[in-house]
Amino acid sequence: MKDKQLNLWALMAAVVGTMIGGGAFNLPKDMAAAANSGAVIIAWVITGLGMIALALVFQNLSNRKSELSGGIYSYAKAGFGSFIGFNSAWGYWIATVLGNVAFVTLLFGSLSYFFPVFENGNNLPSVLGGSMLVWGVHCLILRGVRSASFINIITTVTKLIPIFLFIVITIFAFHQRTFFMDFWGESSVFSWNTVLEQVRETMLVTLWAFVGVEGAIVLSGRAKRYQDVGKATVIGLIGTLAVYMLISILSLGIMPREELEKLPEPSMAYVLQSIVGDWGAVVINLGLVVSLLGAMLSWTLLAVEIPYVAAKDGMFPRSFARQNKNNSPVVSLWWTSLLTQTFILIVLFAASTYQMVYSMASVAVLIPYLLSSLYQLKLLRTGETYEQAGAGKGMDWIIGLLAFIYAVWLLYAAGVEYLLMVSVLYLAGLLMYIWVQRENQRKWFTGIEWLLAAGIILMGIQAVRLISTGQLAP
Repeated sequence: MKDKQLNLWALMAAVVGTMIGGGAFNLPKDMAAAANSGAVIIAWVITGLGMIALALVFQNLSNRKSELSGGIYSYAKAGFGSFIGFNSAWGYWIATVLGNVAFVTLLFGSLSYFFPVFENGNNLPSVLGGSMLVWGVHCLILRGVRSASFINIITTVTKLIPIFLFIVITIFAFHQRTFFMDFWGESSVFSWNTVLEQVRETMLVTLWAFVGVEGAIVLSGRAKRYQDVGKATVIGLIGTLAVYMLISILSLGIMPREELEKLPEPSMAYVLQSIVGDWGAVVINLGLVVSLLGAMLSWTLLAVEIPYVAAKDGMFPRSFARQNKNNSPVVSLWWTSLLTQTFILIVLFAASTYQMVYSMASVAVLIPYLLSSLYQLKLLRTGETYEQAGAGKGMDWIIGLLAFIYAVWLLYAAGVEYLLMVSVLYLAGLLMYIWVQRENQRKWFTGIEWLLAAGIILMGIQAVRLISTGQLAP
């Protein structure tokens, strides 16, 4: 069976299926917990501009550097060397694993609507159920990427049905008075400081909602037609953005912010329940279960692909490049499943919440996003791939700078706490990097890489110290 198996629909399903996971179903609560109606609109405008710019960066790089089939990992390595390339691959891998852990937590929290034994999704029954699910997805992907992608198309279409039902019903039930109540805050008077703080507080929520926009880029090496990669990314993003804006804005016209932020998870279910009764919550919870199952499949596909591509490039242990007879990266899959299982157990003992886990996943993926925007800017500065006159440099400069500014803004919005916690994960990655360098008989670090490694070590040690003293809670 050939590697290049995924058509436009499969690539679009990878993008939409990865982005519309659990985050969409909890947007009413997550957004209301951070901002009033006015700030929510501004937050989505900023996020829309930033994510569209980032998607266009991915599209541009996929067209100009089609030989870099590893997507965001390959861009970082080609632009800034082996060590930074490895950290991009490692950070993305960890982010996708954490994303699956967040999905497990939300999934079993949602199932508690039908089976109260699962409570908030982070107790022992949830861990047992989540573990079975992780290894079920593992077995499915062992059968081949193409088979898993076909199932992903089905789950993507299925989970969109309850979302569109929610949107249609809330449009008719929308109350302008509720929406405009305390539009900018308690004083209902616009204040830049107040609004900016509200917008900042929403950034990890909106980022989490869009993590996965690079799904088609990561799987580009398996695309039947390379031009479908960028097309799938942009179409998937714009459609998803419209859905997210409608969910969060319409919800603020159904219930006041103070009520939305107190709703259980998934909050969309209880918004619809307030309009149509219990059957609305049942439909949304069932839709969320399907959505999370599909999202876990999508994210696992992405998670196993990055180490596989990096291993073929000599940046992960050689064994990660091994495939089975169905062309599935079998070693990468095993390590991904084992790592996911480990984090699920950590969630049990640390009693971590869905919001905590997805925030860490969002911060972990920020570094690969930032490096991708920087690579586009580097190509523009050096003129590589822009040799022909009128090659669109002006617009690409604007897009690249906008994506870069957005990524930097997200790092600021994340806050020091999450940056420190994620630094521990990058610190663990240094051990694998040294292993890979020794395996390939290369120097551990060269030049400025020593400084970057020292920075990761210092931040990681500080984070471990704060965690051990209870000043930083994972």
